[in-house]
Amino acid sequence: MKRYTLIIIALGFFGTFQLFSQPMNRSTAKVMLNTAEERYDSMDYYNALEWFQKLNDDNKKDQYSTFKIAELQFKLRDYKRAVDWYAKGFRRDKKNEYAEEKFTYARALKMNGQYEDAMVQFSEYIQATQNAIQKTLAEAELKGCQMAPKAPLNERLKVENAGKNINKATSELSPYLSSDGSQLFYASLHSDSAVTLNGKQGDYFLKIYTSKKDGDKWAPGVPLSAQVNREEFHNGNACISRDGRTMYFTRALLTGNIVTESKIYVASMGTDGWGAATEVAGINGAFLSKHPMLGELFGREVLFFTSDMPGGYGGFDIYYANKKSDNAFGDPVNLGKEINTVGDDETPFYKDGKLYFSSTGWPGLGGFDIFSSSWNGTSWSTPANLGKGYNTSTDDMYFSVDKEGYTGFLVSNRPEGKSIKSKTCCDDIYYYTIEKYKAEVVTTVVDASSNKVVQGVDVQLIDMTGGKMGNTESKNSGKTNVTSFPLSLEKSYSLILTKEGYYPDTIRDINTVALTKSEVFNKKVNLRPKEPEYEIYSTEESIRLNNIYYDYDDDKILKDAEGDLGLIYDLMKQYPDMVIELGSHTDARGDDDYNLKLSQRRANSAKNWLLAKGIVASRINAVGYGETKILNKCTNGVECTDDEHRFNRRTEFKIVSGPTSIKIEKKRLKGTKEEGVIINNNPLLNAVKEAKKEPAPPANTPAKPSAPGTPAKPSTPTTPTKPAVPTPAPAVEPAKPAAPAKKMGKTADLLKFDINSHNYGVIPKGDKRAFTYYFTNISEDDVEIESATGPEGMTIDWTKSVIKPGQKAYVKAVVDSNKKEKGDDVEDNIKVKLVNQDPKTKTSVIYQLGYHFKIK
Repeated sequence: MKRYTLIIIALGFFGTFQLFSQPMNRSTAKVMLNTAEERYDSMDYYNALEWFQKLNDDNKKDQYSTFKIAELQFKLRDYKRAVDWYAKGFRRDKKNEYAEEKFTYARALKMNGQYEDAMVQFSEYIQATQNAIQKTLAEAELKGCQMAPKAPLNERLKVENAGKNINKATSELSPYLSSDGSQLFYASLHSDSAVTLNGKQGDYFLKIYTSKKDGDKWAPGVPLSAQVNREEFHNGNACISRDGRTMYFTRALLTGNIVTESKIYVASMGTDGWGAATEVAGINGAFLSKHPMLGELFGREVLFFTSDMPGGYGGFDIYYANKKSDNAFGDPVNLGKEINTVGDDETPFYKDGKLYFSSTGWPGLGGFDIFSSSWNGTSWSTPANLGKGYNTSTDDMYFSVDKEGYTGFLVSNRPEGKSIKSKTCCDDIYYYTIEKYKAEVVTTVVDASSNKVVQGVDVQLIDMTGGKMGNTESKNSGKTNVTSFPLSLEKSYSLILTKEGYYPDTIRDINTVALTKSEVFNKKVNLRPKEPEYEIYSTEESIRLNNIYYDYDDDKILKDAEGDLGLIYDLMKQYPDMVIELGSHTDARGDDDYNLKLSQRRANSAKNWLLAKGIVASRINAVGYGETKILNKCTNGVECTDDEHRFNRRTEFKIVSGPTSIKIEKKRLKGTKEEGVIINNNPLLNAVKEAKKEPAPPANTPAKPSAPGTPAKPSTPTTPTKPAVPTPAPAVEPAKPAAPAKKMGKTADLLKFDINSHNYGVIPKGDKRAFTYYFTNISEDDVEIESATGPEGMTIDWTKSVIKPGQKAYVKAVVDSNKKEKGDDVEDNIKVKLVNQDPKTKTSVIYQLGYHFKIK
């Protein structure tokens, strides 16, 4: 009885089934020749090889058997032996009878890594052949040989054998990773020894296996159920839908040793696993179809696949068909000569508009090489060879990549794999990883005039990918002048740098697209200092100070007051003949006499602070006015809000003698006589700060006494904890009666803005500029914006839906420079009013966002 052994060479699904027998008794030359050719015709290449070798052993000079042995060694992918036998044959081919065999000889040289020798043979073949198709293939092979020695190795790429749990001595193929990366599907005979076909071999069919990740390795594969791995068929090339519910795969049938049927099937995942598979309609026929792969073209879901159906460009071409349902597709469409060649084009893999496939028709480093082509919406780009590492001098196929693009699989018969016969006879699955490039931008800021370091710079990193403003990240350089941000790959960024007292600067076109190495973008920024802006104050003009606060019923100078007192100190040093009056005022609540005395004590405290700095007492008149100079309607007996009362609590100074006018830099003194105190250009911020520091009622005085003329004893004073001022701070205003009320929870602040102020820079007249203020709901309650308003020339949009706790939302402002005049220097605010109300005051919560720009 003849005993045959089966191994699978995974060339383009499993390519060729090989049967070979045990050594047989010697026969006559004619019998050996007939047997050898019979085995060859039935694709029983191992047995055919044995018979031709016996024939050649009897007649070393037999050219026919010599070249047949060389050809069979090539088909069996033993390239080294193929080269040796071809060389032997051509040394004896004096009459040039085997000229056409030079093509395969040259391919064997190439796949054995002997590129220079291969180029000689391909060149000679191109000159001699009359076969147009073979000539085209040879020209592509020659270009590949010329390219191979110069092809750079991707140093970030690491390719490793998937390991013994996956790869056996027979071939493995068609690796496919599930969308969540947890499962690997692949096809295998799952045998470390040859399968002997003697009628007793049992189940020897190719099956689809699945393996789960086990740490850094893959667990041993487990075959899918018989619903998919149907007996009597060879199953492989699994492709899984993104939701994991649908599987497409190939079933092949052999008659003897020849693949006579190969069709694409579909199975669905049910509660008990994969259900019974059914043949896909529309793309199968009286031809071979294999390698299904889901993808998208022209906005529709399609199935790519490989077929040798009539009308193609070569042996196997890549097609696509529009999906009608899970088990039905439209008419197949050839991808055209942009992809397909006169050779074989197979194993398609699609991801994000890019098609990966293997081909023998495009110039490559070996037999099958892996290529990629991008879809632009109407056509495919010229395929690009993936280069060394992915490709070798052998066959490299079944490329795939995970969703992040840094890991994947391929199949190759490269020599380091595990094989039953020669080092390159059988395919293994390989796992590759790509080291991620790292990108970072580092800014170093100096003063453009002095070249000295500028500390405490606010730096905004803005994602400008696609030309649109995306996410923004902010940092402050603190006590250094250096700020760094890690950058994501394949993105574009801009930087905006701002610092009080300097003009802002913008750095554009920081680009991490298509980086070829890790990179640090070092940006030295020269910030231009602004010229000081001054306000002119005349003699006897009251100059209001906004930061001189006191604890309840106390006259001690607090730390926040020292900034404004420092300003007065500087002015008195600058103008040594200047004499000032330093006055303190209260609101109208509380006893008049008590308020007068309290204000005098506070004025004296401020004077004493200056005296301690060395200013002589004769230059300062400290006057407490109490409630004698009310600036609005809120006199005794008039009902006012705390905000209205707060307006009257102030400290002022005016020039009594000395200079007739003085200059005070605007940056240092930010005050106004208009109703609504402004601190840091934010009246709402000031309102909250004063409200928290000096609680009301009473804010700076005790309640009026019950007996006229007798001061009431103040209640036990309490000193509230100094709060951290929120950015931007919420304030309150009277709620509209019709407005829906949403109460605040325990959190005082509802919103946290990424950036609360933006400098648009210089805007040419006629241009529009947009900026988005992103914020997060940091409270425990739902938040909703009632309105967002700004001055003329600004349009505002905002998140209209309810904003859940922890949810991010936005306010987008567009500045229209047509509404302003050239030379205008605009600094203003956007008022964001919430539906939410403070449960104590029944007033709406408001946030204020700043902006600044100049019109050119």
